[in-house]
Amino acid sequence: MLTEILQGIETGGLLIVQDSASYSGRHLLRSFINAALNREEVVHVLGFEVSEEELKDGLKGSLVQRLHFHNAYTDPLGWTDHPAFTVHQFRVDELIHLVKPTSQAKPAMLVIDSLSWILRHQNPPAVCTTLQQLRKGGAVRAVIGLLHADMHQRGTVGSLCRLATSVITVEPGWKGDEALAKLTKRSKSGKVTQDEEIFSIQEDLSVIVKSRTSQVGPKQTDPEEQETDPTANLTFNLRLSDREREAKEKLALPFVFSKEKKSALLHSGPGSGRIVYEPDANDDYDQEDPDDDLDV
Repeated sequence: MLTEILQGIETGGLLIVQDSASYSGRHLLRSFINAALNREEVVHVLGFEVSEEELKDGLKGSLVQRLHFHNAYTDPLGWTDHPAFTVHQFRVDELIHLVKPTSQAKPAMLVIDSLSWILRHQNPPAVCTTLQQLRKGGAVRAVIGLLHADMHQRGTVGSLCRLATSVITVEPGWKGDEALAKLTKRSKSGKVTQDEEIFSIQEDLSVIVKSRTSQVGPKQTDPEEQETDPTANLTFNLRLSDREREAKEKLALPFVFSKEKKSALLHSGPGSGRIVYEPDANDDYDQEDPDDDLDV
């Protein structure tokens, strides 16, 4: 699946490369940039965390001509008089204006390095709204964002991942030059496909998928994802034994009447009392108007 995503992201797609302190996803991000340039696509990069020289390191000279780096690394907060690009400019109108002058016949691809830098200075709902508008507006063909998952709350990461059409979570592999990619891809029909693959990145930024984890070793389950028994550490027992369950079923509840009790209540037996009313001469009872004595 990783090779399939590298071959091209569908129009209007949002790919999030999710990494952590244990393994950087920037290597894979640069591989996606390299693959897009090889397809003769125009790529715009919002660079917050690395310089232009470091990002372009390893790219061929002919490909770099279609790569447009917007420098948010030097002055990301706009402290100087003439900043190139700041985090506060991460809005739809600013981004469209940024991409439009160099747009060719086809919309360009936008790469954000990284979303974590933007999330530190903007509200997550505003960032999600901007990404959604970029996807649907047609100003860019697709968006790729690098996200450092261990820097944010789980709800923030979940909101961005649910917005994405594809999510690639990278982790260290079993060997030094290998890494593990956990992939989630959502199709337009709503179908979700998940996979795990072992890959390595070559010096020319090409990606080699070596195998799936099912062929390498057993899948390691995240301890947080394991189902826990909520009754494990209770000081009392919530479960019934077979003997206790049988006694419970035989117990007669106080508000449930048996057939014998119903029969005794509905049919009076010997010695039961009755109330008999016999009107006397002082009773003024009118058959045609029984309520005549009421003051209404």
